[in-house]
Amino acid sequence: MLKRWMLAGLIGMAIWNLGSGVYMSAKAMLAQWLLQEAWHKSQRMGGHYKPWPWADTWPLARLHFVLRDQHLIVLNGASGRNLAFAPAHLSASVKPGESGVSVIGGHRDTHFAFLEQVQIGEQFELERADGWRQPFRVSEIHIADIRQSQIALEADRPVLALVACYPFRTLERDSPLRYLVIAEAEEVLDRSAIDIHKFYL
Repeated sequence: MLKRWMLAGLIGMAIWNLGSGVYMSAKAMLAQWLLQEAWHKSQRMGGHYKPWPWADTWPLARLHFVLRDQHLIVLNGASGRNLAFAPAHLSASVKPGESGVSVIGGHRDTHFAFLEQVQIGEQFELERADGWRQPFRVSEIHIADIRQSQIALEADRPVLALVACYPFRTLERDSPLRYLVIAEAEEVLDRSAIDIHKFYL
């Protein structure tokens, strides 16, 4: 009798977990569709459009890593809630594409998991809702400890710092390490005017 009860409980838990997983997957897919809709509306009409009525964010830019088949909307404001849906821009840094260092964070196990495969010299494109596009090339990759590093946001040209927790593929939470992919506007050849060795998010 006890074995049957335990078996029924395990089956019930499995069904519940399966149902929860399907719900979360459907929710994530719906969120991505709503983000795309808000992005296209911003492109057509200008201005900022929230992906859902209660959102405190909007699509700010888009990253195109064609080689990796990654096309990622970047949300405004790097709160934990926003990072659950897409990479997000750290408000303390300049807007993506402006002169200075723009910091964009993403989760290592979802949207920014592919950063582990990105190589120095790899090119990708930044797109803004106003249609402005800028090619960037990865110039440096670092692993930094946030307990020993400070953020450096000064640059005389557009620089992107893509940041994810490190290491990848681990269950470890609250790691102090960050994986940093630094990319510079493609047409810039002189790298002497920027110090990009100390970043954290």
